[in-house]
Amino acid sequence: MPKQDKHLATSLPALEHSYRGSNPLVLRVGSSIQERRLDKYLHGRFSNFSRAMLQEVIKAGGVRVNNQPAKPSLKISPHDLIEITLPELPSREISPENIPLNILYEDDDFLIINKPADMIVHPARGNTHGTIANALAFHLASQSDEDEEDKTVELPEALGEFRPGIVHRLDRNTTGVMILAKNTIAQWKIARQFHDRKVEKSYLAIVHGIPDLTRDRVNAPLGMHPKLRYKYAIRPETGKDAVTFYEVLERFRGFSLLKLTPKTGRTHQIRVHLAHIKHPVVADNMYGGKPVYPWQLKNTEPVAEDPIIGRCALHASTIAFTHPTTKQIVRFEVPLPPDMQNLLDLLRKFRKI
Repeated sequence: MPKQDKHLATSLPALEHSYRGSNPLVLRVGSSIQERRLDKYLHGRFSNFSRAMLQEVIKAGGVRVNNQPAKPSLKISPHDLIEITLPELPSREISPENIPLNILYEDDDFLIINKPADMIVHPARGNTHGTIANALAFHLASQSDEDEEDKTVELPEALGEFRPGIVHRLDRNTTGVMILAKNTIAQWKIARQFHDRKVEKSYLAIVHGIPDLTRDRVNAPLGMHPKLRYKYAIRPETGKDAVTFYEVLERFRGFSLLKLTPKTGRTHQIRVHLAHIKHPVVADNMYGGKPVYPWQLKNTEPVAEDPIIGRCALHASTIAFTHPTTKQIVRFEVPLPPDMQNLLDLLRKFRKI
């Protein structure tokens, strides 16, 4: 038995409660299994997931048997190899918190929100409260209470204890459009689109300097910084592939407005890539960006005043993906937040070329 299969087979009980989705698992069917349906076999292995949900995962192409597409009713045989990508298991660590969400769109499957600056997406060490996930848990809990009172609509059973439907992340100080899933199947289907790079995203950034080319591609592998664990860096030998396309939308003296289209979704990708080409994002102090003060743009004597923008000038402006239920392409766009718009207005006034 291959080493990977043996490890998975002997650790499945623990794996069921620790698996966090998105990464494919490979299972080898035991020699004692005879003519069992695929969906029943997987439900026996992953009892935390309902059989109906597993059937949806299979139908959506999330399961392959012997490297071939499968159906829920497929009869498996001893030593078959099953590759499966599951949604995340319910998190029991997220507490609902009454934090307002700027909701742009909502239906039974997901919400589209306009994420503010200085807000973390998911609880992590040192930041266990005040996150998007806590706010979503409260929002779903409130809906559940209303539904029970009206007795007209019920939340899907797979939602469990108001599990946060996080399918992608934005950095703490990046603003803009973000998808939050409301049920397990929607979460899995949208997350799968991110995994397969079928989600179209674009960002706007105000950067230092003006790139030589109006349009170009940055193709530079990313990995953990060799010395600073909280940073990322270009790692040609060990990094994961990372590609970002950019387009110069406006030029100013000493600055430019860029549209960015990442083809991969690495952590800090846009920020590191822009720093790599010597055009860091304004106020991104982690990767070389500097704060900008009004007196600098006006070319006057330095005075004590606050910077025009107090965080990284990066904004997720648009996103497009396939609706998990209707199968239609949906697209959402969010305008620049006030702080970035103010900086842009001042650049147009004082630094216009």
